[in-house]
Amino acid sequence: LDDDNVLWQGTRLVVPNDASLREALLTEAPSFLVHLGSTKMYHDLKQHFWWSGMKRDVATFVSRCLICQQVKIEHQRASGLLQLLDIPVWKWDEISMDFITGLPQTQRRHDAIWVVVDRVTMHIFFLSARITR
Repeated sequence: LDDDNVLWQGTRLVVPNDASLREALLTEAPSFLVHLGSTKMYHDLKQHFWWSGMKRDVATFVSRCLICQQVKIEHQRASGLLQLLDIPVWKWDEISMDFITGLPQTQRRHDAIWVVVDRVTMHIFFLSARITR
């Protein structure tokens, strides 16, 4: 016990045997740990906390967490093989384009930005555009 009557095991805070407190701690943890599964969550939590049966509680919690199950690697589509892009020889031979939308309208009623990038020089041009009429 420290001066504030808080129980520590080394540098880890001992969490009391209170199911609602432990559930609250486990519920908040994935938002900081990005739902990386029970092993990762347990190793990250055990740096700061300790309670009897913690590993089992974390595994049970993760098995019931919908997001944790959805981001499991076996539930994700395999990515395709990476393909190298040919290096263009001349300026403006190959360009990349994208739009930035959802912007407030200007006085000229432009509400988007058209982004054009030359792949050789990496020059970027930003052109105002009107998406809505």
